[in-house]
Amino acid sequence: MIRITIATAGLALLGACGVVSNDPIQGQFWREAGSLVDTGDFGNATMNNHQYQTGEKKFAYDLAQRFASEVLTTVNFAFNSDALDAGAQDTLREQANWIRQFPELRFRVYGHTDKVGSDAYNRSLGLRRAHAVVNFIVSQGVSRERLEAVVSYGETQPLIVTEGRERRNRRTVTEVSGWVGRHPTVLDGRYADVVYREYVNSAQPATGLSGISGNNLSLESGLTGGGGGGGAGAAQAGL
Repeated sequence: MIRITIATAGLALLGACGVVSNDPIQGQFWREAGSLVDTGDFGNATMNNHQYQTGEKKFAYDLAQRFASEVLTTVNFAFNSDALDAGAQDTLREQANWIRQFPELRFRVYGHTDKVGSDAYNRSLGLRRAHAVVNFIVSQGVSRERLEAVVSYGETQPLIVTEGRERRNRRTVTEVSGWVGRHPTVLDGRYADVVYREYVNSAQPATGLSGISGNNLSLESGLTGGGGGGGAGAAQAGL
């Protein structure tokens, strides 16, 4: 009986050794080294970088989302016209300013029309509108090689479904189309160049204006000395 009791106690102790304590400090003895440091995200940065460089994740897609969120991508036109009004030109100046900041990217301009008129005519009109936008952006200092105006959806993709005139359907849309040189990934270092440039720009102050220091707020000696009358006169002269 004594031998059986001792053997049973030994098996119980061995079983207890195999149980990992729920306490994070005591339980680390039974876990892999560094398990408390790794919260499950270890290696994500390396994996993310690998996915971008191999093309699994498209950095150009991320920049396309950023472009759409930071500037207006659409301009509208008068009926049967490809002329850019003042509002359209203001929007395109903003687009050009953003595009100049990313010389690695290519852009495509899509032209659209409303449903008034024949499909063939509207496709031609949509393409003329796209070319008008490209020409204006080029005039703002952007290389024409980075811009395409080769696609026109004509009347086939209306924002507002109607057979009549609709200004919101008469539009062009500017989108990021990829990298310069038709490079599908960023293995040549372009991704690093973009990240480094954005990092440097983020360190620049938002404004060059300086605040008012305490010395600028102090009273001049002429305002604090002498009788009340002289001080009042000096104060009025200062204002």
